Amino acid sequence: MATEQRPEPFVLRWGIVGTGLIASWFVGDLVRYPNGEKSEDNIKHVIQAVASCSSIEKAESFAQKHLAGSGIDPQLYDSYDKLYADPNVDIVYIATPHTLHNQNALDSIKAGKHVLCEKPMAVNAKQAQKMVVAARERGVFLMEAVWTRFFPLVKEFQKLIHVDKAIGTPKRAVFDFGLDMPIDKAPAGSRLRDVRLGAGSLLDIGIYPITWAALALHQHPSRTEHGADEEQPVVTSSLTLNGGADEISTVVLNYPKGQAQAICSSTYLYQSAAEFGRVEGTEGSIHVSGLAASKPGSLILKRKGEKEIFKDFEFEGFGFFYEADAVARDIRVGRKENETMPLAETLRVLTLIDRVRQQNGLIYPQDDE
Repeated sequence: MATEQRPEPFVLRWGIVGTGLIASWFVGDLVRYPNGEKSEDNIKHVIQAVASCSSIEKAESFAQKHLAGSGIDPQLYDSYDKLYADPNVDIVYIATPHTLHNQNALDSIKAGKHVLCEKPMAVNAKQAQKMVVAARERGVFLMEAVWTRFFPLVKEFQKLIHVDKAIGTPKRAVFDFGLDMPIDKAPAGSRLRDVRLGAGSLLDIGIYPITWAALALHQHPSRTEHGADEEQPVVTSSLTLNGGADEISTVVLNYPKGQAQAICSSTYLYQSAAEFGRVEGTEGSIHVSGLAASKPGSLILKRKGEKEIFKDFEFEGFGFFYEADAVARDIRVGRKENETMPLAETLRVLTLIDRVRQQNGLIYPQDDE
């Protein structure tokens, strides 16, 4: 009896722009599987090219360190433009400093490449809107790489709150992301302290607590299906600035219709605890723990009068493969944006962050671009 032949995998060829830490994590996840292929999705990721704008040696060092032994031998470039022009690159992964995202993405789109751009996709909503318009006009895929949204834990988190109603009606959410990286200890010109690079905790890590607040109180899975109206929150905030960059941020999102609030905080002065977030409802609470707010690992459901339920979601790697696989599935069928991380949500969150900055006088040189 003849066995059914498995169809050829869908191959997505990546060009990596930027050779920093986040790019190394992303690439490491994509080459974790033999030949970059995941059998359950029938998808194959290929690191086709790597570019550094400073030197070919930096691209070579990145490839040697993170691709050695993988059987992958990418094309190396000493300029981003050369990578954009490579006909063998299908999609560009942008992992440069925040303030370069806008131009990197626009150049990629102009060259006809799909784009997965690290968060924040831009330093303000105005820049992001330009990127969205350009992608739609060129007919290419565009997504902000908020990798956390694609974890199975996050899917379960939203299901428990919005579908199962496990904690009743959610009323208060508290999320924190802290790292021990004081601005005063960062070198001059560092992305942590130089506002010309979009420095500060708000854009770097504060976006994660705001994302969790959206998942808990704003972005219901049923809204897309039923076209329900979305209540935009009233924003109150406070930033502690150090040399022009925010070292501590606190953002309160108030939803008057739902009589609910979210408290979202970030800091460079202290490492946050393993339990970084909780959502309190009329019938109980959900607690989220992990390495950080960007990489959750477990949930605890506490219903009033019932035994706690612990759910573990640990996995190998960093979890970037979840978003990469989602992108590949979209591109395979011709979708130009992703349902889990839609462009409208990117614009909405950046608009909230714009309001926070306006309230606290935090200005980036690129705000007028």
